[in-house]
Amino acid sequence: MPKTDSYEHDILAAYDAGQLKSVAGKSELARIRSAARATAIKDKRVNIRLSSGDLNDIQVKALEEGVPYQTLIASVLHKYVTGRLQER
Repeated sequence: MPKTDSYEHDILAAYDAGQLKSVAGKSELARIRSAARATAIKDKRVNIRLSSGDLNDIQVKALEEGVPYQTLIASVLHKYVTGRLQER
């Protein structure tokens, strides 16, 4: 698990203590769940070739983020095609 800073630690402690409450109403939660289900549908398979260095870097970044590397790749591609990928 990635290291947490003091702010993240406070949030986790509040969660563990049951001090956090959802601010979303039933309709907002339904909308979010629906969007998540639609986004999560993976119905096509793609094979790509990557340099071993790039794949290694992706796997390291995925490990830091706490997600499988294929999920990270899919997320980056999704953000790119929807115009939400931000350059630093």
